[in-house]
Amino acid sequence: MDFYSHLTDDELVKMYANGSNEAFDSLLSRYKNKLFSYIFYTVHDEDMANDIFQETFVKVILNIQSGNYVPSGKFYAWITRIAHNMIMDQYRQQGLNNFIQEDPETGQVANNVELSDPSFEMQQVYDQSISDVVKLYKMLPDVQREIVFMRFYQDMSFKEIAEELGISINTALGRMRYAIINMKRIAAEKNISFEMR
Repeated sequence: MDFYSHLTDDELVKMYANGSNEAFDSLLSRYKNKLFSYIFYTVHDEDMANDIFQETFVKVILNIQSGNYVPSGKFYAWITRIAHNMIMDQYRQQGLNNFIQEDPETGQVANNVELSDPSFEMQQVYDQSISDVVKLYKMLPDVQREIVFMRFYQDMSFKEIAEELGISINTALGRMRYAIINMKRIAAEKNISFEMR
């Protein structure tokens, strides 16, 4: 395994695509803990995290064997995106998708200045206890969960989020605004503490 540990991710992917199971074992060993931690931190359920982790690597295997992985030096980002999509699929199946969404035609939710200004709502979220935010965060629709996760759990700036997702900063801010609106509504419906200070 020592030989494989010195190879790049892309070299290991190529070797696995050519039939080297040891190369895939090295990739799995390299990222399994980090990826599982990401999944578990997102779903907060060990059984679900294990299922999604396994499904993610099944999809990784199928994609590599089908030649659908394009070497770019970003293997971990690629498998994280697969895991993220699996998580979102799981929540879709649970019917947690009927919330305020972005405009399906334009993909924009933040062309309005009022919707783009998160300052008041952001302060409310920062002041809120993290445990209550986590409960509410888990019930948000896909694009809003993604923004909340990146902003609060990965400590990314809105500029970084916009660049990572390929959206405008206003769209990122608008999705956060809608996330907070939804969290307020969910808190009221589920009787979860979400007091504004």
